[in-house]
Amino acid sequence: MTSIGGAEMVDWNLAVATATRFVRPGPDVSRDEARAVVAELRRHAKASEEHVRGFTRLIPEGHEPQDTPVLVVDRAGWVKANVAGFRELLKPLLDKMQERRPGGPGGAVLGAVGGKVTGVELGMLLSFLASRVLGQYETFAPPTRELPAGESGGGRLLLVAPNIVHVERELEVDPHDFRLWVCLHEETHRTQFTGVPWLRDHLEGEIQSFLAETEVDPMTVLERFREAAQSLSGARPEGEEDESGRSIVELVQTPAQREILSRLTAVMSLLEGHADFVMDGVGPDVVPSVAEIREKFQQRRARGASRLDQALRKLLGLDAKLRQYRDGERFVRSVVEEVGMDGFNRVWTSPNTLPTKAEIAKPADWVARVHRKAES
Repeated sequence: MTSIGGAEMVDWNLAVATATRFVRPGPDVSRDEARAVVAELRRHAKASEEHVRGFTRLIPEGHEPQDTPVLVVDRAGWVKANVAGFRELLKPLLDKMQERRPGGPGGAVLGAVGGKVTGVELGMLLSFLASRVLGQYETFAPPTRELPAGESGGGRLLLVAPNIVHVERELEVDPHDFRLWVCLHEETHRTQFTGVPWLRDHLEGEIQSFLAETEVDPMTVLERFREAAQSLSGARPEGEEDESGRSIVELVQTPAQREILSRLTAVMSLLEGHADFVMDGVGPDVVPSVAEIREKFQQRRARGASRLDQALRKLLGLDAKLRQYRDGERFVRSVVEEVGMDGFNRVWTSPNTLPTKAEIAKPADWVARVHRKAES
């Protein structure tokens, strides 16, 4: 991909190999149990389509969008899918970093060493995340032989079976209900992108604009990955904190990026909050124990984990993602209560009707801007 003298900025194959080597083993299940889990997740994913579409009313009856595949994967499969996505999405940033690399033999050697170092660091981070993700709609997924994607650049929906089994056992909830509950959340993301045709291109444009504005020295990025890997391995001395307190994403912000990131944060809060709202809204009709699942799941989120886990969440920006679930769900619920589901669905009209970051915190301001202005 991005190389000088044959040396890539990131050794992607090494990233996959490292993550696969260090990822935690999944829960103990027999071969028959594993097959049953996979089969049930596929059934729930299919059933979720009708439930989510009926509740959200995002896809009118008779309008069948292009299908995107549902893949039930293990932790290694999730790693491979995400490396492929990173490789595609980060190409502009890596091209810019390549241009800054010194020329000549020294630059090639630096590239070879740096690419392997970055591959290892990225692999370590992915090994951490691979045991935590329950499901994911990959919006920018390039198709591969092992991991097909939708037509014309469409995405794919991943369900990480061992993680779902691990959490349902940890929470001691009904496994059949929990699996359907997770599928409802992920199917909502698939419905968002298949039911709102402009959303994918808009989001990709914002991300590429963010990356195009990046002004960062390659060695600074390598050092940031190294800090994360040291936290993961316990190599950071006890009591030593990250002095800047910033995540990897915050490290690369220019003034223009801060504006883009504000818009991206609002969109991601909307998408995640909408998915949480839908999974709980559909739940009472099809998931008998939804109230118990939600209560225990929220307690699990609030408890967090070890100090190591908390440090990594901060460094990777995962704390911000948890806030997106909470703030976005509150925004969606408030708007639906005031103007109904059809009134809320005006949010999908165009990029101009998406909420701002400030409006996520104050839903009434969005209602006033989009509804009152349209009615006046």
